[in-house]
Amino acid sequence: MDTKKLQDEVQALEKEISEKRKKVISLNSQLAEMDINEDYEFTRSDGSKVKLSGMFGDQKYLFAIHNMGRGCSYCSMWADGFSSIFHHLDKKGAFVLVSPDSPEVQTEHAKKRDWKFPMVSSQGNTFTQDMGYFNDKDGYWPGVSVFEKSEAGKIKRVNKDFFGPGDAFCSVWSFVDLLPTENVTVNS
Repeated sequence: MDTKKLQDEVQALEKEISEKRKKVISLNSQLAEMDINEDYEFTRSDGSKVKLSGMFGDQKYLFAIHNMGRGCSYCSMWADGFSSIFHHLDKKGAFVLVSPDSPEVQTEHAKKRDWKFPMVSSQGNTFTQDMGYFNDKDGYWPGVSVFEKSEAGKIKRVNKDFFGPGDAFCSVWSFVDLLPTENVTVNS
């Protein structure tokens, strides 16, 4: 075995993967870009209402996690990871998890999992559907939308991505990939 040759091949592949990921992000940005003409209203865990524009706080950007709700074990696993990094992300943009669950269900589930990030319910609005994370045929899809709010208060979506097994949004996948066993499933 030529260790140097293998190391060079690994390094070249990692560079290629990084370049392709940057290309995917760029293409998703083009697909995602849209002006948001509705100031959607959501319900917080305490029952109070908040509009999309209000979720930015004093930030220019907003990371909105499209979560399928308590019934999705993968969505819970992704959110477990977000719980440990959201305070880092919150320095770059506001962060909120949006799910179709009722505020009561969200609160109960978040408490069990020790989630600290803000959550809102999209019940009663078309936000998730309008952003492309729900349709009648396939149901809900997990992912993220990144929004930008101008100084004048105009909101536009500037990027998006879908979540799925093996993605870069959950570090668990990278560890599971290192196991020599095929068909390893991850349940949370």
